[in-house]
This record gives sequence, structure tokens and C-alpha cells, in this order.
Amino acid sequence: MERAFAVSERSLTLPRVTAVVLGAAFVAAAAQVAVPLPGTPVPMTLQPLAVLLVGGLLGARLGATSMVLYLALGIAGLPVFTPTVPLFGIARLLGPTGGYLLAYPVAAWVVGATVRDGRDWARVALGVLAGLVLIHVGGLAQLAILTGNFSGAARLATAPFLLGDLAKLAVATAVLTKLTPAVRARL
Repeated sequence: MERAFAVSERSLTLPRVTAVVLGAAFVAAAAQVAVPLPGTPVPMTLQPLAVLLVGGLLGARLGATSMVLYLALGIAGLPVFTPTVPLFGIARLLGPTGGYLLAYPVAAWVVGATVRDGRDWARVALGVLAGLVLIHVGGLAQLAILTGNFSGAARLATAPFLLGDLAKLAVATAVLTKLTPAVRARL
């Protein structure tokens, strides 16, 4: 009986490790889709959507772990961050987009914890909204520190992205409601 339990536990490790690595790779790929916006040092990217999906699909612990791996890869100098910001490695976390990046593990954890099994679309939407808010709070905080001006930081870090965030909210809610039960069952 003890042996069967060990085999079962070991068989779950590979899918979880694979999911964490694929989640980090998915966010890295989404980071490459970047549109510079005039008047702000923060480009519009698909990263937040990817973070929300990774957190919702993998759950709180694995989703946050995947985002920590993503940040570690970027700090190590791998080209996983958005290419439109000319800072590399750990300098990226200290620059204008660092607050967003540092919020990713927290946002993924909150989305994953709130979404649960993904069967209740209102709960999924609430989790996605909470994740988006956390990402914006991180970005706003970093820019407010760098600029010394909270209202100016809000114009740079939040206002240009609100319309796109509504679309991300709708897409993430639909995808997570559909896929989360099947993905979580395999993890």
C-alpha cells in the first residue's frame, strides 16, 4: 500500500513541474506581444492576460510558483520580459514596469485561490478582476515612487489600459470557466 502511494505522488510531480514551466513560458511569449503607447513608458502587452490565465488554470500555489520562475528567468537575463523597455535583468524590476512584474506572483495566487474549480463564472470573474487590480496597484505604486507624483502615475500606469482590461476580463473569464475544471483535474 505504501508503495502505491509513493508512485502516485511521484506521478503527480512531473505534470506539476511541467505546468509551472509552461506557465512561465506562456507569460514570456505573451510579453513579446507589446505595443508602445505614446506618453507612457509602459507598453500594452498580453502579459496580464497570460498571468491571469496561468493563475486560474494552475491554482494559487502552482500559478504563483510559475510567476516566480518567470521573474527569476528575467532576472537571470533571459529575454522573457517585454522587449520595448530597454532595461535588462534585475534592472527591469527597478524600472517603470517593475511594479507590474512584481505583482504577477501575487495576482496569480489570488486568481488561482478565488477561481477554485472554475465552475462558477461569477467567482471566476471576481478572481480575474482582483488579479487585474493587483497588477495595476503594483504598476501604479512603482511609477508613483519613480515619478513622485501619484496622479501622474495613475495617468501613465492605469488610465491607458482600462479599455483593454475589460477585454482581458471577458476573455480570461470565458477561458477559465471552460478550461479550469479539466486542467485542475490533471494537476
